[in-house]
Amino acid sequence: MAYDAGLADWVSEACEPLGTITRKRLFGGATVYADGVAFAILAFDALWLKADAQSDAAWDAIAAPRFTVERDGGKVQSINYRRAPDEVYDDADALREWATLAIAAGRRAPVKKVKPKKP
Repeated sequence: MAYDAGLADWVSEACEPLGTITRKRLFGGATVYADGVAFAILAFDALWLKADAQSDAAWDAIAAPRFTVERDGGKVQSINYRRAPDEVYDDADALREWATLAIAAGRRAPVKKVKPKKP
């Protein structure tokens, strides 16, 4: 899985008004955060935005596909991120509109407890 560094810079710059934007590498891609809330994944040269049950209707209305990856043995895994619509790649206002929806989904997501490392 790879991501486009130019796209990463674009997302960071365009979403700057929404909060402090940071990213962390993730298996060749990157996760994008706004004020510490994960809201996007950059992978396969595309932007994937966080979704949940409350926002699924908006994503379904534009037929945004879910993020899926095929694992060893042919098993397909899907996570609750949707492919961003084409207009976000050159329209900062559209990107911020969809990112706001994704940030809200990220804030609603349950906080994962960090398991202590075994000695």
